[in-house]
Amino acid sequence: MFLMGRHTGYEMVGMEMDAPMLVGMAMIPLGVLLAAYGLMPRIAQLRARLHPAQPLQFHLADGVPLNAEHWKLVVVLVVALAVDVLKPATLGFVMPGMTREYAISKETAGILALVALTGTTVGSVLWGRLADMFGRRSAILLSALMFIGTAICGAMPTFGWNLAMCFLMGASAGGLLPIAFTLMAETVPAAHRGWLLVALGGIGTSAGYLLAAGSADLLVPLFSWRALWLLGLPTGLLIIFLGRYIPESPRFLANAGLPDAARAVLARFSGAAATASPTDAAVVVEPEPPAGGVRALLRGPHARITWGLIVCGLAWGLANFGFLLWLPTNLGAMGMDTGAANALLARSALLALPGTALVIWLYHRWSSVKALVLFIALTAFALAVFGVIAVLRVQSPAAMVAATALLLLSASGVIAMLIPYAAEIYPVHLRGTGSGLIAASSKAGGIIGAGFGVLGVFGHLALSATLIAVPMAVAALLLGLAGVETRGRRLEEIQADLSAGSGTPAGRAGTS
Repeated sequence: MFLMGRHTGYEMVGMEMDAPMLVGMAMIPLGVLLAAYGLMPRIAQLRARLHPAQPLQFHLADGVPLNAEHWKLVVVLVVALAVDVLKPATLGFVMPGMTREYAISKETAGILALVALTGTTVGSVLWGRLADMFGRRSAILLSALMFIGTAICGAMPTFGWNLAMCFLMGASAGGLLPIAFTLMAETVPAAHRGWLLVALGGIGTSAGYLLAAGSADLLVPLFSWRALWLLGLPTGLLIIFLGRYIPESPRFLANAGLPDAARAVLARFSGAAATASPTDAAVVVEPEPPAGGVRALLRGPHARITWGLIVCGLAWGLANFGFLLWLPTNLGAMGMDTGAANALLARSALLALPGTALVIWLYHRWSSVKALVLFIALTAFALAVFGVIAVLRVQSPAAMVAATALLLLSASGVIAMLIPYAAEIYPVHLRGTGSGLIAASSKAGGIIGAGFGVLGVFGHLALSATLIAVPMAVAALLLGLAGVETRGRRLEEIQADLSAGSGTPAGRAGTS
């Protein structure tokens, strides 16, 4: 049907959705559900059949140097993250063509972004639970299957059907990102975990946006905006193909009561010496972990950190998807013409570019929690500066460039560290759920920001800056008081600190 539109510029609006097309569309979610059923391992059956004894908990050989297997995993996860970021990044590039073809207003087209953002929020939480129940690898491959299925967005003749499929696309995209961080945190040595996690996010995100822009430049003139949705098919297949290089987390396998499978993965990444004997220091017998869930994150030893990260994620979403989007408009209201405002943002973004390297260095060499708190505080300070500029009606371009560059630098640093830090602080049976919840909070902030935009809150620069600066400052305070250092430390040691600090029995510390 897409090829039938080649004589009309690949426009499909108004095409009849005949019976074969409707049946085919119904088969896509059915096929995804059946594939998911076959993909998800029956952990309880495997444990009962192969290992009826008490499960073993492995301490990964954190002292080994990075080897070819580690780098292979890093490259594969960078590709997966780039593909993941490509999906929502194409939204901005499909809007113009979609608006023209469906003859809808820009406001109506904006609903698509809101629906996609809602999908990523739901997907982050849902996929996090799936990863903790069935495994990290299974959750990543399920996301790839969803990418393939939702590629049919490119053939939808009506805007309403695009909304439905875009929600599912957002759900799959929102699920992959936190799980990739979770798998990385549980696989690489402790000495390199922090900087690799932050670099993974920075490189994967940048590559995804570059892929979206390059694809739009190359494909849209030839095949219309629809080609950007159809990219889900080949890119999803790429992740499926690379799945052979994505191992299951050894910590997940050990926690699930499959020690032999965990030993095999550890030997692959750390050498046989690290898992040679059950009496070795690399192996510790642990009790069955308690049932996990979102509520478990909001109580007990992780409650204060979780609330701090959630508040930070919500405030970051408000800043990124609300304040920064409305900043050119607000600058125009202060007397700056549109061209000058866009040029100011471009110069500020250029000044903020070296921030990624600074974030990686601070997270790896100084302190993970202090670096995160520092950038959260800097974001709150930058927003407060904008509030002062608005109240005092400051017209200095230098002051505006400085404030904008500081906000872009600090906000990009916050999101670069937020999910990696979450992937380090939760126990293995809650790590996927925790990472997904924190990722979801940043998207939920965007949804709230969209609502505030409709209400006109972001039309008032001082009010909106203060509204976001306050929760940012609260998050910095919460994490400054409750945050735990993760730099260069084993995940088990981090859990021991959290358990001791909350009065939780030390025996629970090993469930990481």
